Amino acid sequence: MTWLGALALLVTACQKPDEVAPPRQLIPREKMVSLLIELHTLEARADAAGLPTDSARALFHAAQKNLYWRYEVNDSSFTQSYRYYAIHEKDLDEIYAAVVDSLALREAKLQPAGAPQGPVAPQN
Repeated sequence: MTWLGALALLVTACQKPDEVAPPRQLIPREKMVSLLIELHTLEARADAAGLPTDSARALFHAAQKNLYWRYEVNDSSFTQSYRYYAIHEKDLDEIYAAVVDSLALREAKLQPAGAPQGPVAPQN
């Protein structure tokens, strides 16, 4: 399970969406989409680096810190914004629809012309 998946599980609070006020530093949806795209890309790169788990985690956290700096957010504002959007389930669904579409488009651009799309079954 990814850290974002774990975060999503943590935000399944019993609050109703209309009871939750947006955080003071709510990250706008478009910025959240871009940030999540980059975070998922960083996570994939760290996982694919072939490093021991603790080294890959350290690499990811260093890159994540740099990414937050570039986007002028901090981990607290990210967590609070993610929690807010998760409580408003429709918002998070729309955000992740854009994230998934963008990541799929990036993946398709990286595929050589004529290459099969998606996972390929192993040949015996």
